[in-house]
Amino acid sequence: MSALSFSKISAPLDGLLVAAGLVAVAALTTPDLTGRTSLALELLLAGIWAIYVLQLIGTVIMQRTRNVRDSMPAIIVDVLAVLVPLAAFLLDGTRDQSLYCAVWLLKPLRGSTFFRLMGRVLTNEARNLIGVTSVFGIILFGAALAAYIIERDVQPDKFGSIPQAMWWAVVTLSTTGYGDEIPQSFAGRVLAGLVMMCGIGIFALWAGLLATGFYEEVRRQDFVRNWQLVAAVPLFQKLGSAALVEVVRALRPRVVPAGTVICRKGETGDRMFFIVEGRVSVATPNPVELGSGSFFGEMALISGAPRSATVSAITEVSLLSLYSVDFQMLSKSSPEIADIIRKTALERRGVTPGPPPVEEETKSNS
Repeated sequence: MSALSFSKISAPLDGLLVAAGLVAVAALTTPDLTGRTSLALELLLAGIWAIYVLQLIGTVIMQRTRNVRDSMPAIIVDVLAVLVPLAAFLLDGTRDQSLYCAVWLLKPLRGSTFFRLMGRVLTNEARNLIGVTSVFGIILFGAALAAYIIERDVQPDKFGSIPQAMWWAVVTLSTTGYGDEIPQSFAGRVLAGLVMMCGIGIFALWAGLLATGFYEEVRRQDFVRNWQLVAAVPLFQKLGSAALVEVVRALRPRVVPAGTVICRKGETGDRMFFIVEGRVSVATPNPVELGSGSFFGEMALISGAPRSATVSAITEVSLLSLYSVDFQMLSKSSPEIADIIRKTALERRGVTPGPPPVEEETKSNS
């Protein structure tokens, strides 16, 4: 098997290798492990390391024809997965050599876009997050100071200084409650209750800010992607920006596995489809294949007549659907949409504009 083949290791297989490696690392820390078992686990780690070496070589070779900047995170992770265990084997002669294989925890993240997404969310929400963090710090120090004043005479061994009381404040503010330090006085317990309620509110604010940030960023990415697709479709190129925004918001995403029938001949058409990724086959007398950027089923938006052809997914297909109901709502606010769709459909059929046609058409965005 070539190095290029190893560079295409799927995420599930990568995760399986990481899991096997980490189980071996954990098992090697067991003190009563036999020599034969220890040797087998070390050979397993060596085998996984060899696979990662081939994966690194394949990744480097493939980057010659790609944008290196976009794949830099994957290259860095692959390099660390190889060099860190190798350096430990060469430089660390203790029994802790295998522990350095824990760097493989990064492998499942090599192709993930999570960190870029997280970076954008933190950047967008930085001001609010800093504000909440400042409030957290103020309450933390204030709680430690109050606990020190209230409990220092009652429990000098646990609240004898502000740094000592700070540990209790952290545990209480985070609502962890280890129970190793508990206020004995009535005032101290009232303080603990207030601090816990403040902690719940602060962590709720943090969670809310991050959740909102992720939602807005994902929504923004989907909107931009849908906008680019719809704007490239001749059906909507004559629309103004305001009308195009309404169309994009009305689109609904859908992923179809390979071999799935998307619509059958004779079914009632209630929507049209835009292909984001993948390819579909249209069962006509002269079979047609449509790819990314193409669209089909547009006549359903006008008449809702039965489909005139069966459309199936050749590969896994990512689609955007525009339902008749959404189309009708858009038509009320932007009548030019219905006019453009009707005229475009008639032009494709070679019919002079008149009553709305009732047959289904399938057209590629060529």
